[in-house]
Amino acid sequence: MEPRQQLALMDKVIRELDDLKNSLTSVLKKIAQLEADNINLGVELLNDGLPELHEEADDALAKTSALVDQFTEHRNKYEQDNQGSLSEAT
Repeated sequence: MEPRQQLALMDKVIRELDDLKNSLTSVLKKIAQLEADNINLGVELLNDGLPELHEEADDALAKTSALVDQFTEHRNKYEQDNQGSLSEAT
């Protein structure tokens, strides 16, 4: 794969990871809303299950955010290391 193609694919992966991060943020908001709604309901089943879901979703969001940051650094280093190859392709 040519450096320019690889860089374009890396950019696509970053966009998809950002989309995943946004989706996980949305899931966390929904879980928090369910927890708030259950304050009025007081259903023990939800009291027991929702905090664990919240924690797992929060952990997944933290891991995804870290992966986005790490992969962005990897992408930027790749671009810097292949500057000559990228310039030749234009």
